[in-house]
Amino acid sequence: MTFTFRTVDPLKDGELLHSWVTHPKAAFWMMQDARPEDVERAYMEIAADEHHHALLGLRDGEPAFLMEQYDPAHRELAGLYEARPGDVGMHFLTPATDSPEHGFTKAVITAVMARLFEDPAVERVVVEPDVRNKAVHALNEAVGFVAEREIDKPEKRALLSFCTRERFEKAVTA
Repeated sequence: MTFTFRTVDPLKDGELLHSWVTHPKAAFWMMQDARPEDVERAYMEIAADEHHHALLGLRDGEPAFLMEQYDPAHRELAGLYEARPGDVGMHFLTPATDSPEHGFTKAVITAVMARLFEDPAVERVVVEPDVRNKAVHALNEAVGFVAEREIDKPEKRALLSFCTRERFEKAVTA
């Protein structure tokens, strides 16, 4: 599978993103009760934030998933772990579908990681999924993440995990 990426346009993409983030499958995105204008506002804030970026992953030119990258020294994990130069934080969301495609989500996380590591300044990717999100823990492990410890964030108990460029390359070429 081949994906391309483009920056989220909060006004143009708001309705689509609303349908994705409020679906029961996206419960760990924590926007279940968001109104369309709430989603639009959230992505306008991200668009204006120098430390946080939202991208749509496209398949054949059509939106297929959402990716966010952030500077963990300034967003999400600020003060919760010792950030290193070269750290980048990541979230991704594959939307619910009536016709799941085997291997799609793993292809998405692989593409997201490859995109992040295209930047030579990125040394490792940091994630903080909800400790209850066993499906994403397995996906993270499949692309080279190693769980370090559980941490308490204001909105959840999270599993702080890291993936270096070397671990990613080893995981995807194995």
